Amino acid sequence: MDPKTQIMRYLQTLKKQHASLPELEQLFVGQPCTYEQFSGAVLELEAAGMLQMVQRQGRTGKLPSLAYQYKVHKSRLKEELHQEIHQARLKLHPLIGLDAYYALELDDWQRDWPYLERIDGYLRRNALPDTDVPAPERSFELVGDEKWITEKRGKELLARIGLWERLRIIPVEDPLMMAVNPRCLCSASPVHRHLIVENKTTYQALLQALPDVPFTTLIFGGGKRIAKSIELLPLQLPLGDVAHRFYYFGDIDPEGITIWHTLNERVLAKFGCPAVPALPFYRACLDKSFVYGKDNQRSKEESIRRFGDYFTSEEQARIEALLAEGGYYPQEIVRTEELGAIWRNASWNT
Repeated sequence: MDPKTQIMRYLQTLKKQHASLPELEQLFVGQPCTYEQFSGAVLELEAAGMLQMVQRQGRTGKLPSLAYQYKVHKSRLKEELHQEIHQARLKLHPLIGLDAYYALELDDWQRDWPYLERIDGYLRRNALPDTDVPAPERSFELVGDEKWITEKRGKELLARIGLWERLRIIPVEDPLMMAVNPRCLCSASPVHRHLIVENKTTYQALLQALPDVPFTTLIFGGGKRIAKSIELLPLQLPLGDVAHRFYYFGDIDPEGITIWHTLNERVLAKFGCPAVPALPFYRACLDKSFVYGKDNQRSKEESIRRFGDYFTSEEQARIEALLAEGGYYPQEIVRTEELGAIWRNASWNT
């Protein structure tokens, strides 16, 4: 990396408004950078208005002379980055969107640039793909690294430039574990309901009731992983152009509510509908006495507030009070027979 770029990267991350000459010199300790190279880079930044001499501190007597202290003009730093992005827009394939980089830092731009060039080359050779392929395969096609999308922030970059959906990428996640109700599959209903439950015990308990309810699937959430594996539903159960309704039942504790909240955001983004708390099951929990033992879990206020929006004000108050006391309701507090009866007899039209 040339001295000018190295100094600019440092200035981009600087929290204060001034930088001293010793600070800038310290960046090159142990590096093969001559004084002429260093001073030339600093003077270039001065001439560009990114660095401004602090007059009262004066300048060195060494030639070329540098100021002992500089005021940093970050807006000018951004101007150079923005000019570089503008030039790149003229050079790269028009499908690569760069608008997001105007709000990011120089480090983000420089880190992503080699990958942007490779993606540009792919698009010029192949255009957009017309088939879905797993993430590692597409990753290798794009940048020559099969782990780039899944392990090296490749998905984040592709979303940033507006290509994640258009490149027909199948996420590599744990398979969605579910049981299917053949009666609902054979019906002509335009709406397919899905019940997602957090724990194995509840999943096993509800399996026997699945043929008797208007639900197409019973899905085992398995904790946090459901927020990713739910995206595989259209691939594992290709129902075509139908509407979906998702219901979720988990533990009433900080972690269980956070899992619901994360899943809800993912389902909204993927399917355009919420993952509604399965209220008949939750209310069966609230009819019982809660237990203690989850006081070590941290509550997330946003998750609890949005979860509570589905309940009555009295139920909200009870949930907030039990969580404040370190109490919780495990799903297993509702016995198998009761779970089946609730699923069969409750109204699921809302």
